[in-house]
Amino acid sequence: MVQRRDERIRSTTILLVQREGAVAMAGDGQVTLGDTVIKASARKVRRLHEGTILAGFAGATADAFTLLTRFEAKLNEFQGQLERAAIELTKEWRT
Repeated sequence: MVQRRDERIRSTTILLVQREGAVAMAGDGQVTLGDTVIKASARKVRRLHEGTILAGFAGATADAFTLLTRFEAKLNEFQGQLERAAIELTKEWRT
């Protein structure tokens, strides 16, 4: 018997809405590895740098958690300068 492979795309979507000076960001809380749920209550949306920056992540879970930790360190290193922290993290991550 030939089994059909499930070809549906499954991934996290982080949604951000900005209206009249207010911002809302949301994502699901489920972390999976293939078809196995690893964690059902992950926080994929976080406030960084004393609550002044919202970060949401999706994709390869291990990389995402590592990147978030490193990004927060870069934000602290560059006193909350979002663009500079992102650029420096990108340079570091790619080398």
